[in-house]
Amino acid sequence: MNYQEIASTAVLAEMMKLSEQQPVLFFKHSQTCGISQRAFGEFERYLQSPESQQVRNCLIVVQNAREVSNELARLVSIQHESPQAILVRGGRAVWNDSHLALKCKVLEAAISQN
Repeated sequence: MNYQEIASTAVLAEMMKLSEQQPVLFFKHSQTCGISQRAFGEFERYLQSPESQQVRNCLIVVQNAREVSNELARLVSIQHESPQAILVRGGRAVWNDSHLALKCKVLEAAISQN
């Protein structure tokens, strides 16, 4: 497993601070949504790619960490959706996408281009 599940706002704050040195990809996942289940499979495929090694990968399961999900949305000024991926550099979102757009190749390209 080469991602860290974020379950507290304290750990979210650490990851935001880490984004000053290394990009952080946050993946928001809903355990009860079919679209999110498909996107999570794409996220797992992406995790096998070389691009995934260039960033810190974080998972937010919205049912377990609603406060974390809401806080991330507030910090980066991007409305919450799930599934959703947000790439953060220097404490700022530099890329995001959601729902059916979340495919392995899209995540790889987001890392390569941002």
